[in-house]
Amino acid sequence: MVYQYRRYILYAFALFFGAVAIGVVSAKYDESFVRLILGDGYVNMTLDNIKDGNPVAVYKSGSNWGSFIGITLNNLYVGVRCFIYGIFGGIGTFIVLVQNSIMLGSFQYFFYKEGVFGESIRGIWLHGSMEIFGMVIEAACGFILGASILFPRTFSRLNSFKIGLKDGLKIFLSTVPFTIAAGLIEGFVTRYAIEMPHWLNFVIILGTLFLISFYFLVYPTIVYKKINN
Repeated sequence: MVYQYRRYILYAFALFFGAVAIGVVSAKYDESFVRLILGDGYVNMTLDNIKDGNPVAVYKSGSNWGSFIGITLNNLYVGVRCFIYGIFGGIGTFIVLVQNSIMLGSFQYFFYKEGVFGESIRGIWLHGSMEIFGMVIEAACGFILGASILFPRTFSRLNSFKIGLKDGLKIFLSTVPFTIAAGLIEGFVTRYAIEMPHWLNFVIILGTLFLISFYFLVYPTIVYKKINN
């Protein structure tokens, strides 16, 4: 099914990278942009953390289980919005993905500007590889839902919508384990990002990125070819 709808995943990733680039450029040429997107409180807190030598100290706040539950529920909420808002012809999904992608781009440039880009990568992307990748797949599910309404092909619009809803939901549900895993990492591991060895940071980052990339970008092709041979 993922192979069948692979073009929507391509659209979602193209939009994601484009919006991230907008966030980076906006933050570079407008010093007030990051505060506009993230809020003065968050920016000031992060600046204080940078001065204290731990740019990602925000992930140490709260208990392990409390952080895991709160973060996971929030990420699931974002994912559900990415999918369900596709009912508005994909426009709602477009807005949610663009907003979050611009925020990510401006957020990362903020760390780059403050000279702690490496530290931010070691911390944020421990959980971010699966969290962000999952969000893009969830947006693709929203586009599948939106396209089923806008382009029913030979089906009635209602039947097309039912197919898009069913197929999009199946793919969406496949992202949930990754979202939960990202929440576990963020709640229990990311708080130790700066203290852990560099090699361990990158083993986790690249390992989780490889896992979710293989599952959604490579494995569907393997399954498709196996079925059709």
